[in-house]
Amino acid sequence: MGIFTKLSTLIRSNLNDLIARAENPEKMLNQIIIDMREQLTRAKQDVAVAIADERKLKAQAEEEGRQAQEWERRAMLAVREGRDDLARQALLRQQEYAQRAQSLFETWQKQSGETERLKESLRMLNEKIEEARQAQDWEKRAMLGVREGRDDLARQALQRQQEYGGRAQQLYDTWQRQA
Repeated sequence: MGIFTKLSTLIRSNLNDLIARAENPEKMLNQIIIDMREQLTRAKQDVAVAIADERKLKAQAEEEGRQAQEWERRAMLAVREGRDDLARQALLRQQEYAQRAQSLFETWQKQSGETERLKESLRMLNEKIEEARQAQDWEKRAMLGVREGRDDLARQALQRQQEYGGRAQQLYDTWQRQA
């Protein structure tokens, strides 16, 4: 049993070492930005669908409201003509349309709130992508400073990169939890 345990430990340690050597922060940050941009595209599509649904609901609610007003007008006309049976039918129709209009209006209000929440999420995702891109830019500047032998530029860029890079990692962690 001891030999299998040692073999298992050896294989796991070699795999972990291989992964650690292959891990490249620049490539990881690039992948984070790519993933976030794909998520942004999907989010934009979701927002567009939500806006279209919201407009459709509002139009339906308004149409039902107009129909309710029309049936109320017909009921009044029937009362003026002394046709109480027609007036009752018209009032029943008016109530049906008014109830549907109210229901659609409430649904529209909920949809409107949901659309605003999606728009806010979209704005936040845009900000996160921008911060990750800035971290990437500062990392590139730091590497350029090192290559040119300019310690001051490299140090400044590394400080900025760490500032944005820390945020980028936090953003990535947040993004992973939301996904």
